[in-house]
Amino acid sequence: MHCTVVEYSGWKEGYPCGYCASAQGKVSTGMWAHSMTVQDYQDLIDRGWRRSGKYVYKPIMNQTCCPQYTIRCRPLHFQPSKSHKKVLKKMLKFLAKGDSSKVAGDEEPMDSHREDAVACSFVLKNDSDISQSELKPLSVEETERVETEDNNEEEEMKKGVTMKKVESEPPQTCVDKDSTGSGERSDSAKLVHTTPKPGKGADLSKPPCRKAKDIRKERKLHKLLQNQPHTLEGSPSQVEPQILLSQNSKSKANQPKSIEDFIFASLPDDATHQLEVRLVPVSFEDPQFNSSFSQSATLFAKYQMAIHKDTPSECGEYEFTRFLCDSPLEAENPPSGPDCGYGSFHQQYWLEGKIIAVGVIDVLPYCVSSVYLYYDPDYTFLSLGVYSALREIAFTRQLHEKASELCYYYMGFYIHSCPKMRYKGQYRPSDLLCPETYVWVPIEQCLPTLEHSKYCRFNQDLKAVDEGCIKELGRVRVLHKRTVMPYSMYKKRRKGPSDEASVQQYASLVGQTCSERMLLFRS
Repeated sequence: MHCTVVEYSGWKEGYPCGYCASAQGKVSTGMWAHSMTVQDYQDLIDRGWRRSGKYVYKPIMNQTCCPQYTIRCRPLHFQPSKSHKKVLKKMLKFLAKGDSSKVAGDEEPMDSHREDAVACSFVLKNDSDISQSELKPLSVEETERVETEDNNEEEEMKKGVTMKKVESEPPQTCVDKDSTGSGERSDSAKLVHTTPKPGKGADLSKPPCRKAKDIRKERKLHKLLQNQPHTLEGSPSQVEPQILLSQNSKSKANQPKSIEDFIFASLPDDATHQLEVRLVPVSFEDPQFNSSFSQSATLFAKYQMAIHKDTPSECGEYEFTRFLCDSPLEAENPPSGPDCGYGSFHQQYWLEGKIIAVGVIDVLPYCVSSVYLYYDPDYTFLSLGVYSALREIAFTRQLHEKASELCYYYMGFYIHSCPKMRYKGQYRPSDLLCPETYVWVPIEQCLPTLEHSKYCRFNQDLKAVDEGCIKELGRVRVLHKRTVMPYSMYKKRRKGPSDEASVQQYASLVGQTCSERMLLFRS
């Protein structure tokens, strides 16, 4: 049975920001995750957390210099923009004919759209020196014995079991409707739609606008059908099917192409290049991961030195392993899940026997979460940051076919105060997470307020509160001397100064649900 074990580090204030170049403006909190279930991490990122290796961190939004809002795209409704199609066509042209011409102004401001993972330094705190044996709970029998030492605690734990049964009910599945948010879990972050004021963005409660060209074509077809001569039997003449066939073929030709139409387009037999995308589990026990590790680490170093100006000592195999190979997520393969299962993966892009890019992703119960991208700088002309994001959106749609709850693509953080990071909002439709009530709000409704203030509460219902806030501190689960117990019991046994303030801070940030499920390590 998988379980999450975390070691809370507390707040970190006054350290450098990679976005505004402030020397002491960044404020965040974090914890070391020695192990973590995919469901716990899903619930944490729905409360604004994000991982960098095994370090899980959360910006303190109302205090940090550059607020970082969790952003997710809705792949089931995604349509590529003109610039997205341009990148996809460029890749096809390169594969088919070897064309490597670069168009001026064709790149995103920051090609690696996972840049925010670097902004949280993974050396904020030295690696935990806790013995691994201390992190493993004792047998279930021993834990139960401790948890039921007195009648009061026994009653408390019985109530906790009842609550967890309710929480474990299967979530609603994503429904492919324009009124998004119907796939949200009742106990998780919800989507809020509010009718914007005039000039404040699109009114999502109304049907989408149609192109005038499409309306004219529809009217013309209707008129043609009305004016068609009929045979004696009263059925349309043979001309009508031809008209309908012509109209249908034109209609299909005018339908916008999907990402898949570009990605899986057939290449000519004499194509110059062949691109293969491999999904490899992040595990040194996996043969593919092991055999490609050295090449992947070398590519990471080349990318970091060329793009981020790292020194060789800052991007060696140890740093690569710690940052992009050490994942706290426990792999899971439930029957109802996707074929690849849940966990951390490297999506490797192979060209002529060598890796030219690697997208690091987490496959979670309700989303594909993008962690980082590194690529060969020699292939910058292919806009691999954009291309990989579009591939990951298509991959999310593919996983959704088997796992209906998995229907979102999380892109990390959207930072409006940093212009070079705004392009993430171009992957639409997308939502931003309200930093106070943890509900999802369409980005169109957030942008006007972000223009006036770096920090914003997106939920316009002023009476709304964080529904997942901590209500009972005593119910927080603690791992102490290899024994699982509620905080109320640990508090009685603890010797020395009180740590209640630290535990209260931790619980308020992870929420009641996670605090009752995860194990907070206490020495």
